[in-house]
Amino acid sequence: QCCFICGQSGATITCCDMDCDLSFHLPCAKEAGCVTQYITPYSSYCPAHRPQQAVEATPEPGTQCLICMEPVEDRKTFNIMVFPARKTSWFHRSCIQNQSMHSGFFIFYCLHCQN
Repeated sequence: QCCFICGQSGATITCCDMDCDLSFHLPCAKEAGCVTQYITPYSSYCPAHRPQQAVEATPEPGTQCLICMEPVEDRKTFNIMVFPARKTSWFHRSCIQNQSMHSGFFIFYCLHCQN
C-alpha cells in the first residue's frame, strides 16, 4: 500500500478505524498528525480518526510548557496537551513524547508532582 502522506510504497500502518483504509509510514505519521500508541493494543490512527484529549480547559495567554518552558498556544490544538489532574498545567505533545521516549517505562514520572 502507498502512504497517504508521502505517496510512496513500503512498510505502512493502516488506521485502526474500521471505516478507514488510509495507510502511512511510521516516520511520516508525526508530520501529518497521526497518532501511534505504543501501548497494548498498539493502535495507530490517521488525523481524522485520532483520539482527542477530553478536556474542558483552555490555556491562558502566556502559559508555558512544563517541559521546555516555551509558550503554548492559547487555544486547544493537537500539538498541546493538558495535565488531566491539574487543568492549568500544559505541555507540547512533542515535549511529552520526547520525555517518555527518553525516560523509559520505570522512570517516567509526573513533572508537576514528581510521582
